[in-house]
Amino acid sequence: MRPLDGTRVLDLSRLIPGPFATLVLADLGATVDKVEDAAGGDYLRHLPPAVAGESAAFQVLNRGKRSAVIDLKKPEAKVAFARLVASYDVLFDQFRPGVLARLGLGHAELRRANPRLVICALTGYGQDGVLAQRAGHDVNYLARSGLLGLMGPESGPPQVPAFQLADVSGGMWCVIAILAALAERARTGQGAVLDVAMTDGVLGFASAALGPILAGAAQRRGAEPLSGGIAPYGTYATKDERWISIGALEPKFWTAFSTGVGLPVEMSALMPGPHQADLHRKVAEIFRTRTRDEWVAFAAERDCCLEPVLEPGEVAADPHLASRSLFFELPSPRGRVPQFRLPVTPTDVSTLAPPPRSGEHTRAIFKDAGFADAEIDALIACGAAKQGD
Repeated sequence: MRPLDGTRVLDLSRLIPGPFATLVLADLGATVDKVEDAAGGDYLRHLPPAVAGESAAFQVLNRGKRSAVIDLKKPEAKVAFARLVASYDVLFDQFRPGVLARLGLGHAELRRANPRLVICALTGYGQDGVLAQRAGHDVNYLARSGLLGLMGPESGPPQVPAFQLADVSGGMWCVIAILAALAERARTGQGAVLDVAMTDGVLGFASAALGPILAGAAQRRGAEPLSGGIAPYGTYATKDERWISIGALEPKFWTAFSTGVGLPVEMSALMPGPHQADLHRKVAEIFRTRTRDEWVAFAAERDCCLEPVLEPGEVAADPHLASRSLFFELPSPRGRVPQFRLPVTPTDVSTLAPPPRSGEHTRAIFKDAGFADAEIDALIACGAAKQGD
């Protein structure tokens, strides 16, 4: 058994943040039932490229889940949904604040019907606050939180990350909050409404910078020790036009690197200042003398926090990542689906179900909630629900 076996999650989320959170819950053993609308469902389904007939991005975030299509704009669907949610432990709401309330399915109403229900409401800016109703995406949340202003070189614009930091961290905070709420419910018998904002959630990732900032110290983009301000911490081009990373922040690691390349060992290298410009130039010249593979061999001999910068296409074949079994495939009726492993993903991946087709489990989800076949037929007939192909 997995830790959340028997826990039922009704998932109203789409795209990345909520689906990442419910992927973690599914990997932990929860039954995750994904509710999609009748106008195309989760938008991520339509993002190219497709693998085995479905978006590759959708498939890595939705394994182990079931899918029902419900049109919550229809009166019959609203009544059915209120009855459906009463059979769940957790409701995951990724709509803007007030959307469910306008449908007559507000948090307070749902919890009155099911006091044990844990409602996790994930939004960009929170359930209250000046920007609560504003639309946004990952880059906006990073910008408003101050993190984007720390990214990139000292001159030029802040650099947009190549991955969704606010989205995924928001999902991670949801998992933490849900697990805590379930533990509290086991003690008190009462559920909760959890307000998780992606803008709030990213602040913790800047802990090292936030402390000094809140104390009144200036932080210049690209000039601090962990943002490019010192030569021992950064990335450099190699002889074969590849890239290498170095993170020799501690004296012993900088000493090991400097000794290995014949550079004078100076501890001032670990402190920002005007001297860093010349040191950056010297270190860059040193890295240009060897290929990336030669630097990998150097790192194997000397413990100095040196690693190759892998290109995305190299990741799956990397010896270390392969030795950790981080990538695998799931069989599905339309072909094998590439997947990646989370730290909580079961070791035996044969226990995982492939990602669902839209509406594939509509009938089964209603049936599990106690609906009779005739009731399900009526919902499908009036368009309140849809059974997938």
